[in-house]
Amino acid sequence: MMTKPLLGLLGILIAAITAELNDVVTSIALVDVRGAFGISYDPGTWIQSLYVSAEIVGMAVSPWQLVTFTLRRWTLFSIALCAVSSALIPFSPNVEAIYALRLLQGLSEGLIIPLLMTTALRALTPKTRLYGLAVYALSSTFTPALATTLAALWTDVVVDWRFAFFQAVPLCTLAGVLVWYGDPQDEPHYERFHVLDWRGLLLLAVGFGAFSTMLYQGDRLDWFNSPLICVLALISGVAIPLFMLNEWFHPLPLIRFQLLGRRNMAYGVLAVFIFLLIAQSATTVPLQFLQQVQGYRPLQSNLITLEIALAQLALLPAVAFLLDFPRVDVRVVNFIGLALMLTACIGSSSVDYTWNRDQFFFWQAFQAVGQAMAVMSILMMATNSVRSPAEAPFVSALFNMPRAVAEAVGAWLIALIARWRGNLHSDRIIDQIGQNRYSTIQGHGVLPNLPTPLLPNGFPRTPNSLQALATAVQEQVAVMTAADTFLVLGALAVFSMAVLLLLPVRTPPPRLLLVNR
Repeated sequence: MMTKPLLGLLGILIAAITAELNDVVTSIALVDVRGAFGISYDPGTWIQSLYVSAEIVGMAVSPWQLVTFTLRRWTLFSIALCAVSSALIPFSPNVEAIYALRLLQGLSEGLIIPLLMTTALRALTPKTRLYGLAVYALSSTFTPALATTLAALWTDVVVDWRFAFFQAVPLCTLAGVLVWYGDPQDEPHYERFHVLDWRGLLLLAVGFGAFSTMLYQGDRLDWFNSPLICVLALISGVAIPLFMLNEWFHPLPLIRFQLLGRRNMAYGVLAVFIFLLIAQSATTVPLQFLQQVQGYRPLQSNLITLEIALAQLALLPAVAFLLDFPRVDVRVVNFIGLALMLTACIGSSSVDYTWNRDQFFFWQAFQAVGQAMAVMSILMMATNSVRSPAEAPFVSALFNMPRAVAEAVGAWLIALIARWRGNLHSDRIIDQIGQNRYSTIQGHGVLPNLPTPLLPNGFPRTPNSLQALATAVQEQVAVMTAADTFLVLGALAVFSMAVLLLLPVRTPPPRLLLVNR
């Protein structure tokens, strides 16, 4: 009897992983994609920016729609949208078509991810609910870490960037078949359209669309020196508060903000947002460092993220098993997980220009264990706040939308650190060189030993050539900026640990809590 729901759960898990890969794999392989279409850097930034804007909207509206259309029908629609939009991108005739299809791709991911939590909680009994949360957690820990390996496969092994999009077609087909067979067909509730929160939907799309675009494009356009950024800031500053006010008083809102009055739910929403920012210390930051300093392609760097991905397959069920013991305090597990992530950030901040992927492996082990413990405990605290099945869609929307917002904020944070600290380090190094202390700087390790570049005829240049000096300065700035980024992300872990000590309350395993209710 339980086989069919489990197959439906497997189908939506495959769909969620596929949708997440559409985002991360494309982001990693974006240089190859832009090169294939002949798109320069500035227009290429919109490929990711539009995706995230649509993803935020999808995550907010999907839980409302699944109740209206039924879980089975809405899931199948979302999977079909993911497959079709992905398959058409390689055949796009112009950049405008790519933008439109990336919007649909981002919307499809936003629609699919909340369905994974709903399906996991629906398909599994109270005794196995924690393992359903482990399935959901795969989308936030396993998939982003796996993406580098797939990007390396398509761009460096198969050497065909189109498979970064074509990979979605067979996976979505399999997911659709499993969902069609495994999910029950409920009765739709089309009468809900009579109280559709159209005002909230409009404010959501405009406000968060402007907000995410501002975060993605701000650094490139020099922030408030750009009229576009000023307009986007004004729109988001007006529309987002109006959206929250509208949702507070609407009888059937997209998001029920009143749920934040529950301490564990408030902590869960804040903690998952911060967790996703810190998790960049295991993926984005090391990959950028290896690319900028060592010249790595995804094929050379994928093992440091693959270590985390494979570890999650064992660690997430293990942490679920641990949390199922009544004597285990979920807050302690969360604290230890954050402490391990903090340790990884501090250890990685000792990076220098001699580091390659081998030096990251040790600290990635701390990341792998810490991420599993942190995300599972956050999920347990948040979902244990659900008091009735009717609240589940609102909880799903409230919990998942910060995931997409965190992606935009994370891109802004990395760019901010790169500009703020990068300019500081660059100015300091160049200033020291200008004071005729270049040899002293080299001797104390501020700059690496410069290579001896060659002229076109094969004869060596002088070691002090401007080109070699500029390269050395650029590499050292990248090293020092990466170290600063690890420390900033570590500071976020400390902040989350401080909030953990004050906000959430202890909660028992779901199998005991649900029985008591």
